[in-house]
Amino acid sequence: MDKEEFRKRAHEMVDWMADYLENKEKYPVTPKIEPGEILKQLPSSAPEEGEDFDRIFADFKDVILPGMTHWQHPSFFGYFPANNSEPSILAELLMSTLGAQCMSWLTSPAATELEERVLDWLRDAKGICSTWKGVIHDTASTATLSAILAARERVTGYRINQSGFEGFAKFRVYSSEHVHSSIDKALRIAGIGQFNLIRIRVDDNYALIPELLEKAIQADVEKGYIPLCVVSALGTTSSTAIDPIDKIGDICQKYSIWHHIDAAFAGTALLLPEFRWMNEGHEKADSYVFNPHKWMFTNFDCSVLFLKEPQHLIKTFSLTPEYLRTQLDEQVNNYRDWGIQLGRRFRALKLWFVIRHYGLNGLRKKLRHHLKLTKKAVEWIERHPNLEILAPVPLNTICFRFVETGLSTEKLNQLNEKWMAEVNQTGLAFFTHTKLDGKFVIRWVIGQTDVEETHIKNAWELLLEKMPKKENVQG
Repeated sequence: MDKEEFRKRAHEMVDWMADYLENKEKYPVTPKIEPGEILKQLPSSAPEEGEDFDRIFADFKDVILPGMTHWQHPSFFGYFPANNSEPSILAELLMSTLGAQCMSWLTSPAATELEERVLDWLRDAKGICSTWKGVIHDTASTATLSAILAARERVTGYRINQSGFEGFAKFRVYSSEHVHSSIDKALRIAGIGQFNLIRIRVDDNYALIPELLEKAIQADVEKGYIPLCVVSALGTTSSTAIDPIDKIGDICQKYSIWHHIDAAFAGTALLLPEFRWMNEGHEKADSYVFNPHKWMFTNFDCSVLFLKEPQHLIKTFSLTPEYLRTQLDEQVNNYRDWGIQLGRRFRALKLWFVIRHYGLNGLRKKLRHHLKLTKKAVEWIERHPNLEILAPVPLNTICFRFVETGLSTEKLNQLNEKWMAEVNQTGLAFFTHTKLDGKFVIRWVIGQTDVEETHIKNAWELLLEKMPKKENVQG
């Protein structure tokens, strides 16, 4: 493809992209296809000769697009959102065009210094201690693994990186029962072992009980274990429950344990001063992660890890062979030393575009709009005699289910699972579920970039239309 054809095709693609963004809600949220249906339409071997771009793009529209789940659809209410926005998309285009590998200051000075500045902006906008420093990772899973590895190395004097685990007793990591599965995976990768994740019981609001945490730590110390890290949740994945960060911080300081705050989704709410209560006591913690790619309108992937003392992270990951050394290494941040990956994308650019386009006030306005829509949906659910909300709604995730007197939990679980499936099969909205105390509940997350009241009204009417009928629920 020469540059003139590239220019022509790029204009065509941008026009298509703009049309897609304008018309995205006209697509079904999820496709009606069977497993293997897309695969059958793809040739079993790669083409020997290059193909015409018109044909390639036609196959994208005819084969790929019909099999996509449209995460940017305003009626996408499942999981947590992976939002984008127009300024973020434009930044992604520039990132791809530049094609920079931003592993160190020398490989792209502007990328390094922009990352530092933008994360200082975010830190201050979220009310995080002004001495903390941040780094951008791909996902919260990677950022949390990095924090756990840094905790492991700090407590052992950075010896496991050099000598392995020989001579060290088993480590323990603590979290609530509702911890994200990425913590289990991190313990596997870090060599700590999934069985050494101690899950602490939660209270009626699904938040970790600090007194039980301390008892578990004391019991492990008596058995000869090394308490390594506590992962608290500022918004659990199931219900966005808020763990008591301040009390957990006191316990961690008392026993010299690394405290990592997982705020992957809910952390964006700290841009709102009225939600800073969630993060009270964070200054006693060691690390904090949140994902702008979830609720801050920044393309996936973009996860920010803040640290009280980043030198622990750097000492854990810094490994500089001769071919990477520069004369400026002592004067600059080389973010390759702040995590697992050597190669790094220019993710700071899209964050910069988003923050500058919306401004902090514009971001706050959109967040408050989503929270206002959530309150309206909560009111609808609370007024319905056959619906109940099973968890507090501090932000914009509603956990609800259909109920009918006299039915067992098992029967209700079956009815609610079938109800959600029938709603999703329409392609008009998309919900996902969790289980709270063994009860199947539907999660309604109202946080998509362009969601408006008309979308939640339509979703509510669809839920009512597909709701189990009284004559069909007995037995």
